[in-house]
Amino acid sequence: MINGDKKIMKTVATDRAPAAIGPYSQAKIIGGLVFTSGQIPVNPATGNVETDDVAKQTEQSCKNVKALLEAAGTSIDKVVKTTCFLADIADFAAFNAVYAKYFTSSPARSCVAVKDIPKGCLVEIEAIAEI
Repeated sequence: MINGDKKIMKTVATDRAPAAIGPYSQAKIIGGLVFTSGQIPVNPATGNVETDDVAKQTEQSCKNVKALLEAAGTSIDKVVKTTCFLADIADFAAFNAVYAKYFTSSPARSCVAVKDIPKGCLVEIEAIAEI
């Protein structure tokens, strides 16, 4: 979106994905792209992480990303890049099996193991998609 030479940034907010747990937005749109914040496996209806199974946590994180993208006016098929964080790289195969069901367009991706993820989660996913 361009207004003269100035790009307009829009904040995306939806109750179909978890509310931000800090001073950040769920997602931002600028220049025809949406940038999501990392989505952990919080059920937006309850505000809780409801499982300690990595596959089920990946499923909820993917659902949260999908909900944000839809609220931004795009879809998971238009994702061009994801960054994925795992608490344990040994969970990569289980994570990847679920991830592949959602991100069928095979966007570019980085996937790394990190020391800690908020709320003790096992997975976090962020995405950049075309509007």
